[in-house]
Amino acid sequence: MEQRHYLAPLFDPASVLVVHRDDPFAGWREQMYQELRSSGVPAYFFPVGLHRDQREKIDGGIDLAVIDVEPDQVERALKIAGYAGAKSAVLLLHPDEARNRDSWLALARRFGMRLLGPGRFGFQRPSRRLNIGRSGPLAVAGNVALVSQSGALSASIIDWAGETSIGFSLVAALGAEMDVELPDVLDYLANDARSRAVVVYLGAVQRSRAFMSALRSLATIKPVVVLRGGRSDWPPHQALTHSGAICGSDAVYAAALRRAGAVQINLFTQMFTAARYLATRQWPIGKRLALISNGYGPALLAIDQAVLRRVTVDGLSEQSVSALAAALPDVQPSNPLILDIDAGADQWERAVRTIAEDRSVDAILALLVPGRGIECDAITDRIARIAPTLSRPLFACWLGDTAARERRMRLDRAGIPVFRTPEAAVDAYLNVATFHDNQLLLQRMPGSLSGESSPDLEGARALVAEVLASGREVMTERESKALLGGFEIPVTHAYLAVSAQDAEEIATKVGYPVVLKIASADISHKSDVGGVVLDVRNASEVKVQYELILASVRAAAPGARIEGVTVQKMRQVRTGRELYVGVMSHRLFGPVIAFGAGGTMIEWMRNATLELPPLNRFLARRMIERNGIARVLGEFRGAPKADLAAIENILVRVSEMVCEIPAIAQMDINPIIVDEHGAVAVDARVVLVREPAAAIGRGRYSHMAILPYPAHMVRELALRDGKSCRLRPIRAEDAEALQQHMRSLSEQSRYFRFISTISELTPKMMARYTQIDYDRELALVAVIGADGALSPPAPGVPERIIGVVRYLLNPDRETCEFAVAISDAYQGCGLGSQMMKALIEAATDKGLRQMQGVVLRANRAMLGLMRHLDFKVTPDPDDPTLWLVAKDLIEPEAGNPETVESEAA
Repeated sequence: MEQRHYLAPLFDPASVLVVHRDDPFAGWREQMYQELRSSGVPAYFFPVGLHRDQREKIDGGIDLAVIDVEPDQVERALKIAGYAGAKSAVLLLHPDEARNRDSWLALARRFGMRLLGPGRFGFQRPSRRLNIGRSGPLAVAGNVALVSQSGALSASIIDWAGETSIGFSLVAALGAEMDVELPDVLDYLANDARSRAVVVYLGAVQRSRAFMSALRSLATIKPVVVLRGGRSDWPPHQALTHSGAICGSDAVYAAALRRAGAVQINLFTQMFTAARYLATRQWPIGKRLALISNGYGPALLAIDQAVLRRVTVDGLSEQSVSALAAALPDVQPSNPLILDIDAGADQWERAVRTIAEDRSVDAILALLVPGRGIECDAITDRIARIAPTLSRPLFACWLGDTAARERRMRLDRAGIPVFRTPEAAVDAYLNVATFHDNQLLLQRMPGSLSGESSPDLEGARALVAEVLASGREVMTERESKALLGGFEIPVTHAYLAVSAQDAEEIATKVGYPVVLKIASADISHKSDVGGVVLDVRNASEVKVQYELILASVRAAAPGARIEGVTVQKMRQVRTGRELYVGVMSHRLFGPVIAFGAGGTMIEWMRNATLELPPLNRFLARRMIERNGIARVLGEFRGAPKADLAAIENILVRVSEMVCEIPAIAQMDINPIIVDEHGAVAVDARVVLVREPAAAIGRGRYSHMAILPYPAHMVRELALRDGKSCRLRPIRAEDAEALQQHMRSLSEQSRYFRFISTISELTPKMMARYTQIDYDRELALVAVIGADGALSPPAPGVPERIIGVVRYLLNPDRETCEFAVAISDAYQGCGLGSQMMKALIEAATDKGLRQMQGVVLRANRAMLGLMRHLDFKVTPDPDDPTLWLVAKDLIEPEAGNPETVESEAA
């Protein structure tokens, strides 16, 4: 049963109480209050100094309180609002005036009241004619929501949008986020029917796990566009590895947003073009662009930008070439398609319609150059009329300013993305196309372990513990390689020599040529201090270079502790490419994996692509493809194609390491040499952390921003008749199986589950119930073979869902609400009881305090199960057809609840 969202009283209030200053209204306050009175929402106005006996009587409870008083009067105003029953409040103060924020927040929590702000810009709800704060005139109503961590910017955006056809469902300036934070509003918008797309201006994240969880949940069902401020950051100065030096904070944010399924844009002007177009649901699913223009120059500029941004502008299909030759005999059928300067609306329509049928094209960009004798108005009107009928998305670039402005407005009103310059048009198209790519990343939820072969977790953890116990945090090269070896990452073996004679004997044993490297935990970058010599080819050279390395390092780093020099067989690189894989730990998002070109130029090139763990092979391959080094991993200058599967394997194994060993703070594997035969790590350095940073979340994998697929919950369940099934967490690919399960339920079972007459799941519901974030919810399914065989299906065999249990965290993130649906044929065989016990166990392990639910009075079997599982069963005081059930997972603390003084006069 759907419940009202906890922020609904804030953004959709049934009534408003304004607690205001005692002085007369003036300026923007007078305007705000006049708009509120005319909004149609019942509103009450209380001067903060007015005695309670003089206040207007309030009929019923209050949803929203607007607090517009001096800072020293806020506490009194909150008490007035609290005793009026307000469920939420907006604090219209400057964030710097929140000197008593702790006491304000404590008071609001005692009344069960959520606080937005403090901030001066408040929010707008155009469809309700609500304009609370200083954001300026009320925006036009529409389906795009704006959430901003800058109130000034939100006001500017509203003003800028006034000259476009963009309309808003909600504009919220978060202010200081004393209580209501960005994740709360994102969660609200996921359930807001008025919002079809969301735009976020992001300054900084406070709670990364909650942010990623809310953003992933929202992006599953609605497009999210993010513009981030403060991107010009610098890397850490005290980096002990290349990873720490090249992984700037902005790049980490970009990786997090991409993995969450959002689209990050870099220009203010692109925010709403992308959001509004994505809201139409006509999304390009690739980056193959066709160009149509009445001039070569604009097309060439567009191609230059496309090449720079890795958008493909390839030839058209043979069918399109033939169709264009017939439809436009005087035009060379190619991509770009250059029409004559005198081409009229008919020729433009034939060109656009023909290319729109080409399956090798994902979208069309039409570029129109104005000039004397050109039918610009007729062409504009024709494009506006035919665009909605096309099978491919169409973008437009109408060049010029004064003469073209009104025509661009016509296309804009028709819902066609239109731009002034070719570069801006290509960038906007790429932003929209990127959404599809990011959605594919969002749908992937790997486990912490790949499942390909089991790493030596016990040995790896023992090695890490031994290094930390020795008082060190930096692992030597040999220790680092031993750790990699425990996760089956191929490495070259390095042997420690403590004298020149040792080095000669080892080199003779492993075979020439060899590589000599300084062995010191205090040297971060060996090459920088003369600590590496390559291609040493004989014994006499080994002795000479051994001494030279020691002398060079002692001169460059006199305080470094030196163990000796390592000797290893030199890896020949005639057809090999040098790559790099690394790890750094971000203070908000936890471990981050980096990939790029390796060798000594790594920090200078700074071309790493980043990804948040966990990874699987699909995510690893996409990570490789996004990096410029991918161009040389195919056949390149006579070298055969590199073994991409071997690179994927290293990335996935590194993901396993950082998931399972939270003590890893930084890691460099550089270089990795890859050729057609495989990949091997030539050098490695791991930096540990003795005291892990503050946990991002709680429970298992608390150091990670994205929880891995909880594979540890997979188990077999034995039923009463001796048969069995498999219990596992739900996956994104279970959507169709979940739909079949829904359809298999009897009408009564469906009603008992949803307390409605729903017969099947909508596409939005299927995505919502299968593409879940395990930090905020958990769904366990019982599966058997698709043929109905009641036994655990073998891996890869089609499955049939026979039961689903799930919990969803409540806003307090300490309690959860559960739901159960068991196929009729398997009710009464102990399946529901076992699944609920597994769900209770998972909620307890997460540290939740209580599990809650609502059961129909007529559902006697479920009520019996609840009592059997020691749930407290009580009648719903507001609905006689329902029972409330609750089970304490952690014993509640003894003591009396806090009370609030009863005097607010």
